[in-house]
Amino acid sequence: MAQQKRLLALDILRGITIAGMIMVNNPGSWGHIYTPLGHAEWNGFTPTDLVFPFFMFIMGVSTYFSLRKYNFEFSWAAAKKIAIRTVVIFAIGIGIAWFSRFMYGIFGGKPLIDCVWTFDHIRILGVMPRLALCYGFGSLLALWLGKHRLPWLIAAILVLYSIALIFGHGYEFSENNIIYIIDNKILGPDHLYADTVDGITLKLDPEGLLSTLPAIAHMLIGFLCGSLILGTKDNHERINRLFIVGTCLTFAGLLLSYGLPINKKVWSPTFVLTTCGLASLFLGLLIWIIDIKVKNRWCKFFEVFGINPLFLYCLAGVLSITLGAIKIPYAAAESGVISIKGWAYQSLIPVAGGDETLASLLFALSFVVLNWLVGLILYRNKIYIKI
Repeated sequence: MAQQKRLLALDILRGITIAGMIMVNNPGSWGHIYTPLGHAEWNGFTPTDLVFPFFMFIMGVSTYFSLRKYNFEFSWAAAKKIAIRTVVIFAIGIGIAWFSRFMYGIFGGKPLIDCVWTFDHIRILGVMPRLALCYGFGSLLALWLGKHRLPWLIAAILVLYSIALIFGHGYEFSENNIIYIIDNKILGPDHLYADTVDGITLKLDPEGLLSTLPAIAHMLIGFLCGSLILGTKDNHERINRLFIVGTCLTFAGLLLSYGLPINKKVWSPTFVLTTCGLASLFLGLLIWIIDIKVKNRWCKFFEVFGINPLFLYCLAGVLSITLGAIKIPYAAAESGVISIKGWAYQSLIPVAGGDETLASLLFALSFVVLNWLVGLILYRNKIYIKI
C-alpha cells in the first residue's frame, strides 16, 4: 500500500484536532462562547474536551509508525533521538509561556527587566510540555518493554491511578486533592495554572505532573492502535480492528464512569478509556471515508494542518499572544486603548448582527483560517517543519 494512502486518514484526523484546538483556544471573548466550545467545568466532557486527547492518541499512533525503523528495539541511538525531541518540545512550551508573560508585561507597562526575567512565576507544564513528557516516556517504555507487555503497563498505570484518585480525594476540587498536593509541593504554586470551579480558584493544573501518568497510558493506547493499523494491509480489516477496540474502550469508560467520573482536568482513567475509544472509532470512520470510499476532496483544508501540526499549533499560540497583548487606540474603550484581538472582535459584532457569541465564534474561525493560510504556503512548497 502506498504510504500516502496508509497515512492520509491519520493526517486528516491530526489536522481536524489541531484546527479544533486552535479554534477553542481562541474565541473572540471568553465571556461569550457556545457551550459545546467550552470545557466541562469539572466532571463530564464536551466536544471541546475531546480535541487534546484525540491528538494525544494520534501522537501514539504516529510514534508506532516512526519507531518501526528501530525494529521496536531499545538502542542508545533511538533513546538519544527521543530525548532530544522531548527536550525540544518541552522547551518550546516553556518558551511560549515565557513569551506570553513577556508580551503582556511589556504592553502592560511593567519594567523591561521584570518582563524578561519572569521564570519565578512561569507555568512549567501545559499542552506542549505534556506532549513532550508523554512522547518521551511513552516511546522509551515502548522500546524497552515491547508492545506485548504494554497492555499490562497501561492497565497497571490506570488501576494505580484510580486507587490514588479514590483515596486521595482526586475527584474533589479542593486542597485535599492528591493532584493539588503533589503538584504544589513539587512544582510550587507559582508554576501552576489556576483553575476555577463553582467560583473557587485553586492552583490545580489540568496538565499537572501527577496527571501526566495516565496521559502516558493514553499515548500508549494510541501506540498499540498503531500496531493494529500496520498489522494488516487490508483497510476493511483495519476498520474492523479499530471499531472493535474503539467500542470496547468507549463502553468500558462510560460504564466505569458511574464510579470513576470522566474528568479531563484530572485526566481520569475513564477519560482515557472513553476518549481513546472515540478517537479509535473516528479514525476507523475516516479510513472508511477516505481510503475505501475515496471521498477525500473535503480533506485538503485539514491536511494542511495535519502535515505541520505542532508548528501551526505553536504559531497560533504566538499569534494569539501577540494580538492579545499589543494595544491600539480605541475611543470607545474606557482606557482609550484596546488589544488588536479586542478590536477585531468588536468589529465582528455588527457583522454578527449584534450577537456577541456569534461574533466570538466568527473571530475563532477567522483565526483558524489565518493560521491555515500560513500552513497552505508551507503545504504548497512541500515544507514540513518537524518538531
